Amino acid sequence: MKPLNSAIDEYLEYCQFRKRLDPKTLKSYKIDLRQYKLFCPDIHDYASKSTVDSFITNLHKQYKPKTVKRKIASLKAFFHYLEYRELVPETPFAKLDIRFREAKLLPKTIPFHSIQTFLSTLYAQKEEAKSQYQLRCCIRDIAVIELLFATGVRISELCSLRPSDIDLKSSNILIYGKGSKERILQIGNPEVISALNIYQETFQKDIEICGYFFVNRLGHKLSDQSVRFMISRYAGLAGLSQHITPHMFRHSFATLLLEQDVDIRYIQKMLGHSSISTTEIYTHVSNTKQKDILMHKHPRNLMRMNEG
Repeated sequence: MKPLNSAIDEYLEYCQFRKRLDPKTLKSYKIDLRQYKLFCPDIHDYASKSTVDSFITNLHKQYKPKTVKRKIASLKAFFHYLEYRELVPETPFAKLDIRFREAKLLPKTIPFHSIQTFLSTLYAQKEEAKSQYQLRCCIRDIAVIELLFATGVRISELCSLRPSDIDLKSSNILIYGKGSKERILQIGNPEVISALNIYQETFQKDIEICGYFFVNRLGHKLSDQSVRFMISRYAGLAGLSQHITPHMFRHSFATLLLEQDVDIRYIQKMLGHSSISTTEIYTHVSNTKQKDILMHKHPRNLMRMNEG
């Protein structure tokens, strides 16, 4: 059997050049597999069921369920590759029960009126810009937030967009999601299209030099952290007490569509979820529609009782 060190290096090279995984995914794989390597430095049979089982037990002692789930997924994918390349006779996960209960945290959303206030503040800042630099920043920030809310994309997906991924004439955007999965989203609102067109025209030279659609003040790729800072700043200017993150726009996108009676399977496709069970968590959040149905559509409202 190939030494663990060599097997990990070969697998990471395969992920980078053959599967073309996102740099963040590669970084996670490196961290998780290095941890497994440190766990069994003197164990020759690193692919045994008992070794992997002991490692998973050790993970549960150290980390929260969400982190454990990710690390198990990294290791499982690694052994699947080794089995595929016939470097091990069988993946140890074939005989392991790795299921465990994971507490479901309801996604935090932004109320509709708060999103409206947030966007209004953005456009007001643009109108009040006192310099060309401020105006350019506002134009870019409006395009970023409008696209986040219009499509429900992950912040990493938005920052990784290339100019060739966006076709504003047909209103189509090509998204590279988790696990190198692609999906195409359409922008249906003319104001969002207009905001993106203005941004593209204003930053055309910067975009060409940078190679990414969204650029920072230095002309480099816009970072996740810059968007987080941007959102916090505008939330403060809008007088919103709620702490708002980029991912909350994604949660709000899904929840508000559910409240408009959009089929959950369409929402699953738009969010890029591989399993509908991931999308179903939004049904627990969407209470507005349920309240409206029970208050106005319940047959009890048609009944009149005689008093006395």
